[in-house]
Amino acid sequence: MDRLLVRKFELKDNRVVQHIFYDGLMEMVPDTAFRGLRHHPESLLLYAAMTVMALVITKSWWVVGLLPAIVVCLRYFYSRRVIHGYLKQAMSTDMANIEEFYMKSPGSCFWVAVLEGEVVGIVAAVGQQEVSGGAVVLQRMCVEQRHRKRGVGVALGRKVLEFAAHRGYSSVILGTTAYALAAHHLYQSLGFRCVGVTNGYATPGGEQSLLEQVFYRVRHHHYSLDVKNSKIPSRQH
Repeated sequence: MDRLLVRKFELKDNRVVQHIFYDGLMEMVPDTAFRGLRHHPESLLLYAAMTVMALVITKSWWVVGLLPAIVVCLRYFYSRRVIHGYLKQAMSTDMANIEEFYMKSPGSCFWVAVLEGEVVGIVAAVGQQEVSGGAVVLQRMCVEQRHRKRGVGVALGRKVLEFAAHRGYSSVILGTTAYALAAHHLYQSLGFRCVGVTNGYATPGGEQSLLEQVFYRVRHHHYSLDVKNSKIPSRQH
């Protein structure tokens, strides 16, 4: 069995961490543009109305025939633009200086997963004392696609849970706009439960223009885990 190690971030990891983070975010483009469409009946109704209007105005079936392809292209374009905006924002804040933001900040930490001597996954934790009892935000979790289904995501998630238990936080929370079932199954297997969904979530980095709101629409799932009532080791490895 392959030896998997989850350790704290080191400066030498920076280049590969940035690469994993970038690739993970870019996977969200087709996920949002294509897979996400069937989760938004309101968008499908809007596109259907646009099709009827195009037929009434142009009286041309070939224009109507082109419309679905145009819609798909526009969804991809705006998904890519919003996610690039989110990436740019992240790369100018916490991901610009992981050492300073996570490793030197009280209540925060950043880990990498190492498999066969190679960094293959990342995750971060940020403490929030303003939440009653204190909460840890699990964020920036990404695993290289070719190393998935090997327990990397579970190991990274457990490290954050152990961190929260060791520091005495009452809960761990996270948010995701992923539509892929694998991501939600991972969180649920760790003990998280979905406590709310925001439909039409405004992704940081987006411009919120009219066209963007028409062709980019996501659901933000809010997950929470009660540390005290979960089976988490109270020591830090």
